[in-house]
Amino acid sequence: MDPQEVLSLCKRRGFLWPAYDIYGGMGGLYDYGPLGAVLKSNIENHWRRLYVLGEGFHEIQCPIIAPEPVFKASGHLDAFSDMYVECTSCGETYRADHLAAGLHDNPAALNEEQLGKLLRDNNVRCEACKGELTPPRRFNLMFKTSVGAGKGKAGYLRPETAQGMFVNFSQVYRYGREKLPVGAVQLGRSFRNEISPRQGLLRLRELSMMEAELFVHPEDKSWPKFKDVKATKLSLVPNSGPPVDMTLQDAVAQHVIANETLAYFMWLTQRFAVDIGIDPKRLRFRQHEKTEMAHYAADCWDLEAEIGYGWIEMVGVADRGCYDVQAHLTHSGADLTAFEKFDEPREVEQEVVRASFGNLGPLFKGKAKQVAEALAGLNPASVKGSDSVTVEVSGEKLVVPSSCYDVVLKKEKVSGRKLVPHVIEPSYGVDRLLYAVLDHAYSKKDDYISLRLNPLVAPIKAGVFPLMPRDGLDDIALGIHDSLSRSGMMSYYDDSGSIGRRYARMDEVGTPCCVTVDYDTKTDGTVTIRDRDSAQQLRLRTELVPKAVQALVAGAKFESLSKLE
Repeated sequence: MDPQEVLSLCKRRGFLWPAYDIYGGMGGLYDYGPLGAVLKSNIENHWRRLYVLGEGFHEIQCPIIAPEPVFKASGHLDAFSDMYVECTSCGETYRADHLAAGLHDNPAALNEEQLGKLLRDNNVRCEACKGELTPPRRFNLMFKTSVGAGKGKAGYLRPETAQGMFVNFSQVYRYGREKLPVGAVQLGRSFRNEISPRQGLLRLRELSMMEAELFVHPEDKSWPKFKDVKATKLSLVPNSGPPVDMTLQDAVAQHVIANETLAYFMWLTQRFAVDIGIDPKRLRFRQHEKTEMAHYAADCWDLEAEIGYGWIEMVGVADRGCYDVQAHLTHSGADLTAFEKFDEPREVEQEVVRASFGNLGPLFKGKAKQVAEALAGLNPASVKGSDSVTVEVSGEKLVVPSSCYDVVLKKEKVSGRKLVPHVIEPSYGVDRLLYAVLDHAYSKKDDYISLRLNPLVAPIKAGVFPLMPRDGLDDIALGIHDSLSRSGMMSYYDDSGSIGRRYARMDEVGTPCCVTVDYDTKTDGTVTIRDRDSAQQLRLRTELVPKAVQALVAGAKFESLSKLE
């Protein structure tokens, strides 16, 4: 569907507005109008139903600002960047890899020198004035800020919600009764200082994300529910070989998808997308190319939807290994491990921190024994390679140089072991999903526009009309409107213009059904309910209207409403 037609409808009917429009707007920022805000909320709430209620994940909420060490540990300070070029004539900036689209299989995988040569060899110039472009330069996409007065502390607006869940692993693990697997989810705003945001909601500077982090045993990536979905076929685009429709069971057995848990959450992602109204025939999973696969990822697939802009990523589903938790463990020194209890004690060889009393004694004297005990309690992984460590003895923090300890292997009988969990991460872009829903729902025939939104996510569940705004018909209609509201469903009362015009207004904003109160209602207590997509109509008792609309939202066919009692 033509993106301009969709965006025009969104602006006209209160789904989306350009932010700060009276001041000329700002690229990459949008306001959600009354209908857009409800549509977005409905999408988010269904995601919660699947992940929190359906899968037992624990929802948390973390600040959008984080101190600099968080992003040093995560790698964002060093690697979260894009390359840009600038026009030497007019000053317009562009993402360099976007200008190279079609000139290379994966321009984002090139370094500055390679990408610059590609642009020069193809004589790529400024799209605005045809001026010459500068060589590509790196630009970190995080918004930096200062926290506190004076010099303050360096902080950043989060570019994703994930880090808040990684640093809270020990709390989530404890809340989950110290068992793996355990999952956390977070919904909220993220911020990315995009170089040249374009294409409406597809590339924003402030965006909404729904992310799940499933912490699993590193040696067990089976999933109990996989058996229920293993026969399901998904449309896959592997990074080697042609596109294929393949069952999840075959994909895992043939090592196309890395493991059962990853495959299951790919299935759940597809189910969610279809539930909210995205056409399954225009969905596919594309595996990251080997050149774009993150160095820590065992596997990563993007759910892509075909919309007016082409095939666009909606969700990333990745096996991130232990990279994130290990990185925060190493940088913070905090114990972010899980404990696996053995059925029987085992003799194992494991690393421990051992004090070197020859150096420790003269330096700490009477406190040497306490310092040695504190050293023994440290995680060896957080000690390796450090020039010193800080321990607390009787409330006092002491810096212990590396000459006072070693990391050594020790054999002992143990009843369990500490381990760093691996992470399976489905990461959803809310704004992109919302746009895909609108794109796939948009229907136009002879200038008649209808949004065929799934009733589950439609902002307005029913339009309520009196045939005439008099003779008590309006009072009955307002009563129905009120009963729908009290049932938790948003309805829209309209008594202006012809019934045909009122139907058209509701069809254009995706309302699944309309209820009309006429003069027969006063005699037989029935109303006319009309289906948006088929224009079918049936008579229904007034008191059954809330039940009928609830049935449509739950997925019932319109024709089945005649059987309601």
